[in-house]
Amino acid sequence: MQQPLANLAAISLDLDDTLWPFTPAVIRAEQTLYDWLLAQAPRTSGLLTSPQVLGELRAQFQAERPDLSHSLRELRLGSIRMALELSDEDPQLAQAAYDVFFAARQRVDFFEDAFPALEWLSARFPLVAVSNGNASLHVTGGHHFFHAALNPESAGCAKPDAAIFHAAAELAGCQPERMLHVGDDADLDVVGAIAAGVQAAWVVRSDDAAAARWARSSQAPHVIVRDLYALCRAIDPTCPVARAMPAGAAW
Repeated sequence: MQQPLANLAAISLDLDDTLWPFTPAVIRAEQTLYDWLLAQAPRTSGLLTSPQVLGELRAQFQAERPDLSHSLRELRLGSIRMALELSDEDPQLAQAAYDVFFAARQRVDFFEDAFPALEWLSARFPLVAVSNGNASLHVTGGHHFFHAALNPESAGCAKPDAAIFHAAAELAGCQPERMLHVGDDADLDVVGAIAAGVQAAWVVRSDDAAAARWARSSQAPHVIVRDLYALCRAIDPTCPVARAMPAGAAW
């Protein structure tokens, strides 16, 4: 059973798949990296039979180096270095290759509702980005809406660790119970936030209402919405941003 939102003083938001779709950005970035490696380190073509191999190598490297799981930069950099070494190419090219990947990774396509909702929300609450990814709002755009941003490298921990939610609340200047965390991942964003004593909004960007049913045994999110317009309406039914949306904008 969902709980009512209460005494909100701040909002934290996930980034990937909450403000923009994650998969297209990574596919584009891996394609860019693939093209660069084949041009600058041509012997990698024997190993990199497709851009998808880059993702497989990253997963393999993470399995071999779980101690680096908190750092997406080191995981990607290490997997690029591994590809170069396996191909008998200069491993010192890894940093330049990573820079190409990272720049492409920042090219994201915000959901249509993201900027209007962020503008409305940021005028009423301090916003803190809380992501397990390595996107930079200063590069993607949208940083001006946020009071602060946290990721595993800056916080020293990742969702669902309670510490990252508590750090966000501290940056926002409020107690955890007065912060609402907004995200798409049921475990990392919802279960993690509630376990940290933070209110939670689950964003389910799907046309299938059944997808938004909370089937876990853990406490349900305080609110379930299909986009950020619906989130604004859940916070304030008179919100003009939300009022402009179609009637079926929330579950």
